Amino acid sequence: MEQGEAALERLAEDPRYRRLVRRRGRLGLALTAVMLVAYLGFVLLVAFDKPLLARSLAGGATSLGIPIGLGVILLAIALTGIYVYRANREFDAEVAAIVAEARR
Repeated sequence: MEQGEAALERLAEDPRYRRLVRRRGRLGLALTAVMLVAYLGFVLLVAFDKPLLARSLAGGATSLGIPIGLGVILLAIALTGIYVYRANREFDAEVAAIVAEARR
């Protein structure tokens, strides 16, 4: 058990691991900020400019609010995809290399 704890301590003190944690945190914060701005913008439109969202698209029954709301949902999916892509391509490989070295 002590050997495992020592490996975890070495891992936590590794500058590459700390840099990785900072990069991953910054990415998470940036993606969160984008999502919050988009969602808050949509909510503010609903609250303060309902006539804009109620405008008909091409004279049909669909209002402008529907594609904007769908855009917010699709943005959330896209941002999740960006995080998963970066995690799988960069972060996981770096963590595996750092952990493998810490176990030696």
